[in-house]
Amino acid sequence: MVHSQTVKLGVVLFQLGGPDCLASIEPFLYNLFCDPDIIDFPFARIARQPLAKLISTTRAKHVAHHYAEIGGKSPILENTRRQAAALETELRKLYDARVTVAMRYWKPFTQEAIAELERFDPDEIVLLPLYPQYSKTTTGSSLNEWQRHWKNRAPVHTVQEFYRDTDYLDSFAELIGRTLAQFDAPDDVDMIFSAHSVPVAVIEKGDPYQRQIEATADLLWQRGAWPGRRHLCYQSKVGASKWLRPSMHETIRRMAAEGRKHLLVVPVSFVSDHVETLHELEIEHREQARALGIVDYRMVPGLNDSPRFIRALAALVRAQVGARVEVV
Repeated sequence: MVHSQTVKLGVVLFQLGGPDCLASIEPFLYNLFCDPDIIDFPFARIARQPLAKLISTTRAKHVAHHYAEIGGKSPILENTRRQAAALETELRKLYDARVTVAMRYWKPFTQEAIAELERFDPDEIVLLPLYPQYSKTTTGSSLNEWQRHWKNRAPVHTVQEFYRDTDYLDSFAELIGRTLAQFDAPDDVDMIFSAHSVPVAVIEKGDPYQRQIEATADLLWQRGAWPGRRHLCYQSKVGASKWLRPSMHETIRRMAAEGRKHLLVVPVSFVSDHVETLHELEIEHREQARALGIVDYRMVPGLNDSPRFIRALAALVRAQVGARVEVV
């Protein structure tokens, strides 16, 4: 048993990553669609790279203006680095801690995070994917990439998901409640929980993502005991295959057809702002809602580096390490 302040603790925050300039969009998308945890079908080993090239080339042209409208790049790296810095400050109250960032599809890649950890030479490591709900396409992919590159012998502990974590739910519910209070009539608000969609085929193979998304919405709704009505939908579909529904587009059309006027969008699968929130939800779907006569449309911002969320992340890390050190 050793004092916690003598423990050198390494923490890795995993995220999707995003292009750092408009020229990075296509290679970022190529890396994404080359991922065997994303593109997996018979003979995929042969066809994956040509297919990834085709999709990334086509889709880069489609989404370039999305990034242009939010500053010419994804803000996810800056947001994640702020989360890492805040988490490191919180953890250093108990440990000699170093928090690194590993992006899956753009810089800094997992190998760069590993190189930083190796220089730090930690006694223990906690892997913390910043996806509240587990999916093989997100957390699974990041952890698989880690396994391909990590060769050190330091003990490694993993947070697989945290959608049921009390501190996480409290931090999120507080943010939702604060945004809901901005409406003149909160009891007449339709709250739309929106999650990133995934192919139905992934769910049919046993992926727990959909049921964990539904559980998150249930737990938040119970916690908040908010007035109004709630709905669950999915966004960010790519390609022609079947993905989880209803889509955000369908949900807004239904809200307009029912005469709903006050919408609060809750990005339930994200913990930081990036193109799916800042453009898809804040710009694209706001414009859709306005065109259909819905003028009171608001979105709950990302948790980002809010102090309560950072404390929740710190508690998740401590839970992985705490039994092995003496807190002083």
